[in-house]
Amino acid sequence: MALRRIRRLLAAFIALSALAGASHAQFASRPVRILVPNPPGGATDTVARVIAPRLGELLGQTVVVENKPGSNGNLAIEMTAKSPDGLTLLLGADAQIVIGPHLYRDLGVDTLKDLAPVASLVNTQMVLAVNPTLPVTTLPEFVEYARRANPPLAYGSIGNGSQHHLVMEMLKQRAQIDLLHVPFKGGGPATMALIAGEISAAFGGNSVTGHVKAGKLRALAVAGKQRSPGFPDVPRLAEFYPGFEVTPWLGLFAAAGVPANTLSRLRDATNQALGEPQTAERIRRVGGLEPYISTPAEFAALLRIEYAKYGEIVKAVGVKID
Repeated sequence: MALRRIRRLLAAFIALSALAGASHAQFASRPVRILVPNPPGGATDTVARVIAPRLGELLGQTVVVENKPGSNGNLAIEMTAKSPDGLTLLLGADAQIVIGPHLYRDLGVDTLKDLAPVASLVNTQMVLAVNPTLPVTTLPEFVEYARRANPPLAYGSIGNGSQHHLVMEMLKQRAQIDLLHVPFKGGGPATMALIAGEISAAFGGNSVTGHVKAGKLRALAVAGKQRSPGFPDVPRLAEFYPGFEVTPWLGLFAAAGVPANTLSRLRDATNQALGEPQTAERIRRVGGLEPYISTPAEFAALLRIEYAKYGEIVKAVGVKID
């Protein structure tokens, strides 16, 4: 009797082990690579390194993060587009997927046709901040002050054609004001110039939020669909200009042609990781980021809508990068 009982327990253990193994079956024979089109240390790189270990556990597969900066993200995009086995993924920002194609005369990759969206990852708020010496405390006051300013007020961005640049140009159009664009090489230099009073205003994310909370900058509006939890009293742009909503995001992409079942498994694992409290908390610690889970249809629609929207504003501004 004892021997039969031991055999039954052993059989049950083997069956359970097989079931567990099936749910965590190895995804592929080689490691999965997540390409980050930025140097180490930034928000995009940090999100990749938060997601990768848990994604590896859920896939039963080693997932490594590789930084591939170059050509404003185009290097990593091209590498991903040429890897249809699903083992090379791109952790891309909206600026690279839906803005970049309108800025470059010969990108070499059609981001909507040559890449397959796997999953949305995170989104964040853009904050319109001004130097506190400016005699304005609200967005309407800023618009009226800018309308009267001669010469025009200067605003900063992280570079020509950047999201920060284009969103301010959108505000100029909606508010019918004139502002002088001063491009900088990154959010840090632009924010320091704003604090120093070298420019009067700028849109920013993580680079400005800490300084707003410290009283070194003044927030007038946020650009997202909802008010920011970090600045609940700061109104949205859409409260003054209906439909004016911009929410920067990061997403995971594979090459077009990756089998649907592979994309589905990658998506399910990514969404499971994002939905876990410990992963969500680690993402929020990056500063100003929130997990962003969407359905395949929702993410695909977002790409189409924003691709068209930024195409129109790039054409209106007339900016091109060779």
